[in-house]
Amino acid sequence: MLKIYERYFDEIIDDLRLSGDIEKDSYNILINRGRNRTADHSSKVAEECKRLARRFGEREEIAAVAGYLHDISALIPNEHKLEIAKELELEILPEEEEFPMILHQKISRVIARDIWKITNQEILSAIECHTTLKKNSSSLDMILFISDKLQWDQDGEPPYIKELKKGLDISLEQASFNFIKHLLDNKSELKVIHPWLLDAYNDLKIKLNVND
Repeated sequence: MLKIYERYFDEIIDDLRLSGDIEKDSYNILINRGRNRTADHSSKVAEECKRLARRFGEREEIAAVAGYLHDISALIPNEHKLEIAKELELEILPEEEEFPMILHQKISRVIARDIWKITNQEILSAIECHTTLKKNSSSLDMILFISDKLQWDQDGEPPYIKELKKGLDISLEQASFNFIKHLLDNKSELKVIHPWLLDAYNDLKIKLNVND
């Protein structure tokens, strides 16, 4: 019997007719699997990544790839993410076991690496922490993290948008900090508080010389 992740990965590969165009291929497979909202969100995030990369002197094409593939694990149902993460032998934190959906960032990294053959470690790192960020984040990590929040995939205007944009007028670090502070100020609304999120917050707090 195929392991569950092998079955899903084989299905993904069977569905793919890779043209070498990551934008087109990732969009089409998401649409073909009924993940229309994720497909549209990922396209918007990739465009936002390019804008922020241009604004902050990073490589647009690298940033765009991270945007297109950051949520590619939407191809796998949430109810199977924990089982797949275990079979992939990923490090699973208690918070991720409690709320498996958050494992999507780590699984997306594996799909980008193993199916799209992404070897650029900057891209893989950004994908892996695009929901939570992490300590010692790179510029690309923050660009994808912020782009994902600017192009959020829910209805209405995000409640943090003004503070996020205000932070962007200063730096990627300030924007990232402002967003995480918003989350922690409203932590009762969070399913879990991921350790990477706290690590990123404390790290940025030191770098920005923020006092309590």
